[in-house]
Amino acid sequence: MSAAPTIAGAAGPAQSRPRSRPVLALVLFAALALVPVAVSLGVPAHWLSLVTRAMIFAIAALSLDLILGVGGLVSFGHAAFIGIGAYVTGIMITEGRTETLLILPVLFVICALFAAITGAVSLRTRGVAFIMITLAFGQMVFFLAQALSAYGGDDGLTLHAHSTIAGFDIAASRTGFFYIVLGALVGCYGLVRIIVASRFGRVLRAARENATRVTVTGYDVGRVRLIAYVISGMIAGLSGFFLANQTEFVSPAFMSWQRSGELIFMVVLGGVGSLHGAIIGALAFLFAEDVLAGITEHWKAIFGPLIVLFVLFTRGGIVGILAKMRGNSDG
Repeated sequence: MSAAPTIAGAAGPAQSRPRSRPVLALVLFAALALVPVAVSLGVPAHWLSLVTRAMIFAIAALSLDLILGVGGLVSFGHAAFIGIGAYVTGIMITEGRTETLLILPVLFVICALFAAITGAVSLRTRGVAFIMITLAFGQMVFFLAQALSAYGGDDGLTLHAHSTIAGFDIAASRTGFFYIVLGALVGCYGLVRIIVASRFGRVLRAARENATRVTVTGYDVGRVRLIAYVISGMIAGLSGFFLANQTEFVSPAFMSWQRSGELIFMVVLGGVGSLHGAIIGALAFLFAEDVLAGITEHWKAIFGPLIVLFVLFTRGGIVGILAKMRGNSDG
């Protein structure tokens, strides 16, 4: 019975963030819900697709934040789960299985199995070794997708239909699809928040601070981390499902190491461990990318140094900046 207080103590001050009132998250979701209204009032039409894409990657960034921000596990192969989700969706649609209620269970099972197998191996290591092993597994899936010649191989797979729910095309309406993705994002945020606030989440966070101390209290740290890794992989797979339906195309590039790096940037940009920071980071990343791409074709040469400078000279990402501004205004 004494283990829970010990875990809470080991978690330290960082534990207070996920328990704080999710006011910022509620405001963020409300603002996102108004995007289609803003577009109908004259905001550039491509914003609807851009924000939809940003929310899809926000789901993946949120899943990564569960193991990175809460569990302290830096995965450099997390985009593999996006690719698996996208390919499962694309292959099933190509084979005439478009029903979402059929696709998602298959997708979740495959992502869970891949996460369980690779996680069992990766989690035997720590630090740089863990990063390199997750990178290796991610590249393994990347090259496997390139070898799927029956489904486009290196050229990717073009989809001629979308997923359906009871026969209705989920992406027939851009606005309807927007709200479906938003609903999924809110659901994933709520799920991860519940996990982090639970005893399981406290153990995961405490293990990040001091795994030996947590083990002494009787918890199986390896098992807790593996479960978190599996949950994270399944949520990231869901983002692949939505990405395939939005782009109507599936490519090995979805699971490249560069994409995994971008997910890490999104989490760091928003604020590691804050949960809603991952969503803010994904939105900021995609919007900055869109703005710079409209200025010059060499936008990556500008974007890269900007991200580096932001990480070097800010603490806590965008969420940290907002918290500091709120603190100054209260003072």
